[in-house]
Amino acid sequence: MGYLYILKSKKNGRYYIGSTINLDRRLVEHNAGKTASLRNLLPVELVFSKIYDDLGEARKMELHLKSLKSKNIIERIVRDKEVKTSF
Repeated sequence: MGYLYILKSKKNGRYYIGSTINLDRRLVEHNAGKTASLRNLLPVELVFSKIYDDLGEARKMELHLKSLKSKNIIERIVRDKEVKTSF
């Protein structure tokens, strides 16, 4: 099982997309400052998550969303609570 997740900075509203096999542990790590790219954005909150059959699928979607580089798409996913395969 794998998770795709989206975090939002409470400091400036920026989004972070990630994937993991243990969502609770990863959120604690992020808010503890263990992710260099998030240190200046703390604290962060979980605004979206989706479970996949395996981590490979979650990572594939993570990379796809990151490649789009679109805040509008991320906000649509958060709003609709749904990841669509085509945008």
